[in-house]
Amino acid sequence: MSTPEILVIETPNLGDRSYVVGYEGTAVVVDPQRDIDRVYAVLADRDWTVTHVVETHVHNDYVSGGLVLAEELGATYVVPVGHDYQFTAAEMGDGDTFESGAMAWRVMHTPGHTPHHVSYAVATDGEDRAVFTGGSLLFGSVGRPDLIGPDATEGLAHAQWHSVRKLIDGVDAEAAVMPTHGFGSFCSATATVGLESTVGHQATSNPAALLSEQEFVDELLAGLDAFPAYYKHMGPANELGAREIDLSPAENADPEELRRRIEAGEWVVDLRQRRLWAAENIKGSLSFDAEGNAITYLGWLIPWGTPVTLLGATQEQITEFQRDMVRIGIDRPAAQNVGQPSTWSRGPEDIGSVRRADFQELAKALDKDADVIVVDARRLTEWQEGHVAGARHVPLHDLPDNIGQIKAWSDSAAHAGADPTVWISCGSGFRAMVGASLLTRAGVPVVVVDDQFSNAAVAGLPIVRDEHATMLGDAYTD
Repeated sequence: MSTPEILVIETPNLGDRSYVVGYEGTAVVVDPQRDIDRVYAVLADRDWTVTHVVETHVHNDYVSGGLVLAEELGATYVVPVGHDYQFTAAEMGDGDTFESGAMAWRVMHTPGHTPHHVSYAVATDGEDRAVFTGGSLLFGSVGRPDLIGPDATEGLAHAQWHSVRKLIDGVDAEAAVMPTHGFGSFCSATATVGLESTVGHQATSNPAALLSEQEFVDELLAGLDAFPAYYKHMGPANELGAREIDLSPAENADPEELRRRIEAGEWVVDLRQRRLWAAENIKGSLSFDAEGNAITYLGWLIPWGTPVTLLGATQEQITEFQRDMVRIGIDRPAAQNVGQPSTWSRGPEDIGSVRRADFQELAKALDKDADVIVVDARRLTEWQEGHVAGARHVPLHDLPDNIGQIKAWSDSAAHAGADPTVWISCGSGFRAMVGASLLTRAGVPVVVVDDQFSNAAVAGLPIVRDEHATMLGDAYTD
């Protein structure tokens, strides 16, 4: 017996997967991202007719391309019942079914990640071949239950436990599990395990299948950390229904315009490698190294609606990041420029730099002066696993709201005749450089610890563990 061919479309910068499922001439697309040209690319050498485009849930981490794709292909757009959609679609709930040629699809209500979340099991010849679980059953984990709001979190955590067991009990053990989240997405409650799995394997390995309901809920809630602020804009955008995207290059900004945009408070984002930004940058620009988790943190940190100008070493670098931007609902950059600081500046007065260091150098600085200001920009769970003694915890996502306090630390040190420099670190250097660019723009002197955190202990720095992270000294508990 033959089985459907499942083509995976990876979106690694957001940690998600979309799927095209084809069998005997027909196909179904599951959870497509907004840049649907990638769907057309995988369909190009397949003689398939797409009959349905389906969503497992109203997504919180990206804007869907499902509505436009279904319209362009003349396919049925299937969405979970229960939302206030501003477009016409086939709303389906638990027990509903549809056919795509010889494929039989059934809908299973699997709340937990969201209240109306559904999964789709696909069968051929009477046997389940795969189940598309969205943000429900992941590989060794589940989708996080806290995106709707704090009042719903515990109830959704309980629902997630029941949904996993419903999937395990209701889908053949040999069926492949095909989640949307869990590949680096913040929609995953905890770290996932592996890149493929089956229902049967998850039945013997997933915490939701192994723990009692309350044990699972307690463990799930205890492991939750912050999630990107831009998520709050994704649900409304997906209920409204996103339209076509425009990936053509933005207008070129000359040095005068770049300076005007910076001075107006707009975001001028430098996508070059962070070491290049540190060595030479346009004063007031922000470092979002495109080789790191740039789009997630841009969406997390930027005041929503702020115009964005992109600077890159190549047009390809800018174009790829522009694609990432539309995926999270930032439709167009205000402007762009390809080149380097010498071509972006009006003169030497526009050029800045930031010192890079490693943990060995930080250790030497602390040996000379135990009062050196050290800011740890990692997330809460990372901090709790171990941090440099005496460091102050300001997660990167909280840093923009606390620049004034960090500047006050620096100013206080300067007034006391001490070193006002802020040493900022993270897990590997990416977040520290983003934070440094924000602080530098505000006039705070900075050294970036561009190093793996594991090297802190190697450098002889004392590492301590805290159950509760403190930020701004002891004034704030995250």
